[in-house]
Amino acid sequence: MKRERADHALQATALVNEAYLRLIAIEHVQWQNRAHFFAMAARLMRRILVDDARARGYQKRGAGAPMLSLDEALIVPVEPAHDLVALDEALNALAALDVRKSQVVEMRFFGGLTLEETAEALHVSRDTVKRDWKFAKLWLLRELAVRQ
Repeated sequence: MKRERADHALQATALVNEAYLRLIAIEHVQWQNRAHFFAMAARLMRRILVDDARARGYQKRGAGAPMLSLDEALIVPVEPAHDLVALDEALNALAALDVRKSQVVEMRFFGGLTLEETAEALHVSRDTVKRDWKFAKLWLLRELAVRQ
């Protein structure tokens, strides 16, 4: 959430609350350990943030926006923003290549898990998570640059 803009409608407490409500609504889950719980929470937070970004994107496409001439639109500076929808699509593409690397990003980026917690959740070594994290970040940077 610290990477989101200041006026973001979904604050950190609201995100955690929404994720909690969805977690307790899940029936018949046998939590294996603390890391399993945090992995599921990270996945839910990703879904919540992406759904919110998609909803905002739909609203941006004309929902009461003032009409600008092309000349006026060119004057308005475009700030680089982290597009959660593009990130979600890139993560899905990464998952098609390597599921574990996608899960590492999900747990570290969306869930805020440490290397050790992620390693515990995935039943791999800390060094494996560190390598996966490094690879996934570079892959995602390249993938997101291509999509722009």
